[in-house]
Amino acid sequence: MHFVYLLKSTISPTRKYVGITDDLQRRFLEHNDGRSIHTNKFKPWKLMTYIAFDNLSKAQAFEHYLKSHSGRAFAKKHL
Repeated sequence: MHFVYLLKSTISPTRKYVGITDDLQRRFLEHNDGRSIHTNKFKPWKLMTYIAFDNLSKAQAFEHYLKSHSGRAFAKKHL
């Protein structure tokens, strides 16, 4: 399975992060341990939601969409 996930910073709630992984628990721990250069300044993180895909290309396409302007608006309204 491939997971597209949305994190929210607990110290800076306006900061969100969208990512993709095949091991959600490991990746979430890496974000909160400061092992990700893109998220270490705003840790700790809270897992807001995730979506599981059995197809990698569909997961990548959805991650790409969530990082777009319209995808951010969608996430703000629905996720």
